[in-house]
Amino acid sequence: MAIKKMGSQTVKFANPPSIISSGTIVGPKEGQGPLKDYFDMILTDDTYGEKSWEKAECKMFQDSVNLALKKASLNISDIDYLIGGDLLNQIITSSFAARQFNVPTFGLYGACSTMAEGLSIASMLIDGGFADYIIVTTSSHFSTAERQYRFPLEQGVQRPFTSQWTVTGSGSSLLSSNGTGPYITHVTTGKVVDLGMKDANNMGAAMAPAAADTILTHFNDTGFTINDYDLIITGDMARVGKSILIELLSKEGMNIEDKYKDCGIEIYDESQDVHSGGSGAGCSAVVLNGWLLQQIKSGIYNRVLFIATGALLSPTSTQQGESIPGIAHAVTISNYT
Repeated sequence: MAIKKMGSQTVKFANPPSIISSGTIVGPKEGQGPLKDYFDMILTDDTYGEKSWEKAECKMFQDSVNLALKKASLNISDIDYLIGGDLLNQIITSSFAARQFNVPTFGLYGACSTMAEGLSIASMLIDGGFADYIIVTTSSHFSTAERQYRFPLEQGVQRPFTSQWTVTGSGSSLLSSNGTGPYITHVTTGKVVDLGMKDANNMGAAMAPAAADTILTHFNDTGFTINDYDLIITGDMARVGKSILIELLSKEGMNIEDKYKDCGIEIYDESQDVHSGGSGAGCSAVVLNGWLLQQIKSGIYNRVLFIATGALLSPTSTQQGESIPGIAHAVTISNYT
C-alpha cells in the first residue's frame, strides 16, 4: 500500500530530506541581473576557457557540483547518487560531466522542469532509505540551446517578443537524510499536458496548461490553501506564460497573483532585452540554489511551492510540425517538517 501518497499525484515524506548546501554558476548576462549577489560564481566569458560552448556548459555542471560539495565539507565519494539533466540531445552535458565523478548516476530529461524532477526523485530515494546524500544538478547555456533548437547565432535571426532567453548557468542542490533544513516535505509529479501549441518561440504558452494542472492537483491532493504558502514560484514561465497561468487558475477559482513569482522573470532586468524572460534547465536551478534558498534560510519565506516547468519539444518534432507538450513538477520546500 502506498502509505505516503496523498491524492492522485502527491507524496508526503515521513522523513523529509534536507537541502544542506548548494552551488551556482552563471554567465556574464545573468551576472548583470538583479540576482547577481546571490550566485557563487559569475563567468566573465561564456566559453569558460573552453573550445566550445558545449564544453563550457559541461564544466559549469562539474563546478557547481564541486561548489555544493565544498560548502558541505563532503567529497564526491560520500555521495550515493548524482541526478542530473540538461537540454542537449542525449543529455550530453550531464553524462559527460558525470564521467569525471565516478558516482552512481541517474540522467533525467524534463527540459526546464528537470530541477524539480530531480529533487522529487532524490527526495523519494532518501525518504525511502535508499540513500543518505544525493546531488541534483541541472544546466543550460544560451549558445548551446540556440544552436540546437533554433538558429545559428551567426545568422542574427530576429527573435519575437514571446521568446525567452536561455539562461547560461548551472545549479546544484545537495540533499541529505540528516540536516536542519530547508526540508522537502511534499512533491507533486506532473502529467504531460498538450493543448496544441506549436510555436517554439512561445514556450510560456505551451507550459502554462501543465503548470496550472499541477498546481491545482497539488492543492486538491494536499488540502493546502494559498495561505499555507509564503511564495509560489514557477520555473520559467516568463511574462507570457505567467499571465496565461494566472488566467487559467483564475477560471478555476484560484488566485495566486499576490504570492506568485517566476524564476524566468526574476533572473533578468527588463532593460536586458530578453523579451519575455529567462528559460532553460539552468534557470530555475540557479534561482532556487542562489536567491531562493537564501530567502528560505533567512526566514523571509518559510514555506515555498517551487514548480519547475518544461516544454518537451525537440528539433526533430518541431521540424515535423508536432505540437509542444508541457510538464510541471511541484516541490514543497519548508523550514519545518
